[in-house]
Order: sequence, then C-alpha cells, then structure tokens
Amino acid sequence: QVQLVESGGGLVQAGGSLRLSCAASGSIFSINDMGWYRQAPGNQRDLVAIITRVGSTNYADSVKGRLTISRDNAKNTVYLQMNSLKPEDTAVYYCNANLIVRGAGYRSSDYWGQGTQVTVSS
Repeated sequence: QVQLVESGGGLVQAGGSLRLSCAASGSIFSINDMGWYRQAPGNQRDLVAIITRVGSTNYADSVKGRLTISRDNAKNTVYLQMNSLKPEDTAVYYCNANLIVRGAGYRSSDYWGQGTQVTVSS
C-alpha cells in the first residue's frame, strides 16, 4: 500500500507565497519522477512541474520563474515553492509519483495524492 499525502495549500493574496509538500509512504522500493499537477474548475488536470530522481526539472511556461519544485529523496518528499502567486494559479494541486512498489519487480506505476486547494485572491 502506497500513500501520497499533500499539505500546505490555503488562501493567499496575489503576490504572496505558499509551499506545498507531498510525502510518499508505504512499501516503496524506489521513486522515479515526482511532479505537481493542478486542476481548476471546468478544466483538465495540467502539469505544473516535474523533477527526476537526480534533480532535473521541467515547468509549465505559465509558472516558470515563480514556482520551484524540489525533492528530498531520503524523505520520499517533493515540494513546490510558489512565489508571486496570481489569481490564475487558483486550483486543486495534485502530487504525482512514478514509483516501484517492493515486490513488483521493476514495474513502475503512477500514484496520486488527494489534492490540496490553493486559492489566490486578487
């Protein structure tokens, strides 16, 4: 059983900052990519940022220079530092991890967190 638990969402004024965290726990052998996605009402779930196990990152154009993804492999945790937030950043943010469960050989699967609400007021 694997769980991804997010924390750190909330309400913030435009220009403010938030830091999201997502901790993976359970019978984990190894974690490949970890990422953050977001979904606003009526929209599809879109990639925000992704980070490989060795720290290579990729960002959606709309967040470059404002949001920073990082991870702590020892803690199986990924972070999203969000600065200069805009109202259009308002969404439910989901953590994703591509990981290998112990006993599953080398087969990896995607796991998702439950989502955390981020609301940016103007």
